[in-house]
Amino acid sequence: MLARQSSPFGQRNRQGFTLTEIILVVVILGALVAMVVPRLTGRSEQAKVAVAKADIESRLATALKLYELDNGNFPTTSQGLGALINKPTTSPLPENWNGPYIEKPPIDPWGNPYYYESPGRNRLDYDLWSQGKDGESQEDDIFNWKY
Repeated sequence: MLARQSSPFGQRNRQGFTLTEIILVVVILGALVAMVVPRLTGRSEQAKVAVAKADIESRLATALKLYELDNGNFPTTSQGLGALINKPTTSPLPENWNGPYIEKPPIDPWGNPYYYESPGRNRLDYDLWSQGKDGESQEDDIFNWKY
């Protein structure tokens, strides 16, 4: 039979962790979290801005260009971006509407609708923008004519 080995402190082999060991692990985990969290703070807002830019510059721009190719003009301001999902019933009626051009309503990452005007006021065929996180016209707005 094997003899039990004693620890240097005269205690027999034991199972489980001591309170000191648990506290040490918690302190180490806390230090790691304290180093990582500040680096991630603000990243979700940066990601939302990137998504809005991609929507404005790519996804919605492509859908609007396809609409214009099919129908000879962009949707009017009154028809709005809804013309990319449902065939407009107001003038000018799109004779060759081949949509839907997008699958879901155009909502920005903050849950607000994108704004659209055609003809655009900024020397473009159309103006497309998001009012950003605050939902108001401010410096955080994302425009198709700023890029």
